[in-house]
Amino acid sequence: MTDIALEMPWLQKPWQMIQGLLSDGRLPHALLVTGECGVGKRAWADAVSGLLLCSAPLNKEAGTPIACGQCRQCQLLAASSHPDVRVFSPEKSRMIRIEQIRSLSAFAVSSPQVAGRKIAVIDRADQLNVNSANALLKTLEEPVPDFVLILLQESGRPVLPTIRSRCQVLSISLPSTEQADKWLAGKAADMDGDKKPSAELLAKSLMLAGNAPRLALEYATGEFPALRDEAFDKFRQFMRGQVAVAEAAKAFKALGLEDMLWLFEGWAADLARLCAGGKASDHEAGEMLGFLASNNPAWRAHDLLDKIREARMAGVYNVNPELEASRLLIAWRELMPTKRRAS
Repeated sequence: MTDIALEMPWLQKPWQMIQGLLSDGRLPHALLVTGECGVGKRAWADAVSGLLLCSAPLNKEAGTPIACGQCRQCQLLAASSHPDVRVFSPEKSRMIRIEQIRSLSAFAVSSPQVAGRKIAVIDRADQLNVNSANALLKTLEEPVPDFVLILLQESGRPVLPTIRSRCQVLSISLPSTEQADKWLAGKAADMDGDKKPSAELLAKSLMLAGNAPRLALEYATGEFPALRDEAFDKFRQFMRGQVAVAEAAKAFKALGLEDMLWLFEGWAADLARLCAGGKASDHEAGEMLGFLASNNPAWRAHDLLDKIREARMAGVYNVNPELEASRLLIAWRELMPTKRRAS
């Protein structure tokens, strides 16, 4: 089995940390892994699961073990049928519900079926609702020797301090542009000719993804870049008073609530950076955001970020994406100078 740090070099530091903890017999019962969306947290967690379950890890004597890829445990994992691994992620409510955590708790105290330990991964631990978070605390407070819990958290999304304090925290940083470009180019090279994204689309997708390679690949092979361009065009027209808010909101609704909020949040973060003398990550939106930054104090950008976070929290209750888009667009429009807004 390939060492994940070779496939994704930016994962090397947290991967080596796990290898060292395992070799030294200091593996914690719970890990909280933080990082940006699309940086590779889930791939890292899958690799860790494989390493912890493998019956005959390679390089064990050297202190840098990797899963062998040949034993029964590795074969079951490769077939996605290992009975001692469970993954919990948000359901239709966009939250991880208490019923899922109750299932996790029962799994934690059960005996392993074929391996020496059990692994549970909570993908998007930042999406635990209050009841499920409190239920998870009971499992964290009473660790089971043969059970390891891996919680994945997106940067900027809160996790209860009581949960965080009971886990060992690992951070996965974004790769360098060179690393991200090389990884994306390699993935594109493996695609069929008619599905292979152009170098220009790969570069744009990486920019839109904030240098997160796996998210960039998703963008480059999907509809997001085109939908984002349409939304940005309507955004500029709306800010100039050329289209009504309802028309602009429809373009953002087409993105879906999560991508719409991601886009708005990225622009608001860029606005905050520009207000502080920095540069915009979204180069195509830089000119308009720079204009807004020159006409507004920095607190207005942070006020926008708060509104976007409120919209994300409201998304749990199946809000109307078009109405949320309209509300946020109006908040953006308030940043325009009065004369310009009236023209």
